[in-house]
Amino acid sequence: MNVFRFIGFALIVAVTSPALAADKLTIAAAADLKYCFDEIVADFKKTHAGADIDVTYGSSGNFKTQIEQGAPFDLYFSADIEFPRELVRAGFASSDVERYAIGRIVLWSPTLDATKLRLGDLTRSDITKVAIANPQHAPYGKRAEEALRASGVWEKVEPKLVFGENIAQTAQFVQSGNAQVGILAFSLVLSPEMAGKGTYSLIPDNLHKPIEQGFIITKRAAGNMLAKTFADYIGLRTTRQRMASYGFALPVSASGP
Repeated sequence: MNVFRFIGFALIVAVTSPALAADKLTIAAAADLKYCFDEIVADFKKTHAGADIDVTYGSSGNFKTQIEQGAPFDLYFSADIEFPRELVRAGFASSDVERYAIGRIVLWSPTLDATKLRLGDLTRSDITKVAIANPQHAPYGKRAEEALRASGVWEKVEPKLVFGENIAQTAQFVQSGNAQVGILAFSLVLSPEMAGKGTYSLIPDNLHKPIEQGFIITKRAAGNMLAKTFADYIGLRTTRQRMASYGFALPVSASGP
């Protein structure tokens, strides 16, 4: 009888063991990845049947704080590589930082001809609302502020600014007409959701720091083999081609310091 009890207990442990339940991933991903990443995850599932992947999109800075406070994320894809580097230094990661992309920012508008717009045009009197992501925690917002300051128009444009919680919400502000123009992620502008519904012009990347993006496997996922498999998948040529199709520049070396 004791043998049967032992077998029953062993079966319960096996079913509930985290190591055997590692077919599930929770991922925190920067909002600029939304459409590109949805496609990458769908491609991954085609060759990894049964993989349960839950992706939450939002502000990279907010995700960093949440991970520090114990949020149950297995992978963290940030739009600013410094955030995961800080988590590595603080002991919240089980991997090194991997660089996966370099983003770009654009001026985008559904009503104005943004192909002819430059940052200096945002001071015009007929442009009353300009949307950017919140520079306090959103990397694309930080780069937008840097570009506006480098162009010498920050003081004049600042009173017109409408701040999105992240770059996806910022895009929604412009799409809904709450702002006439937005400084948005190139990847979102190229998405099926926005392509053909407005016009854009690339902002020169010498006006701001590079939007260098990186990811980590968190400390929580140290024993999750699916997390490692997905991390390796990001480096595959087909995955990188998918990211390039959304306007991301691809770093020659994937590894971060």
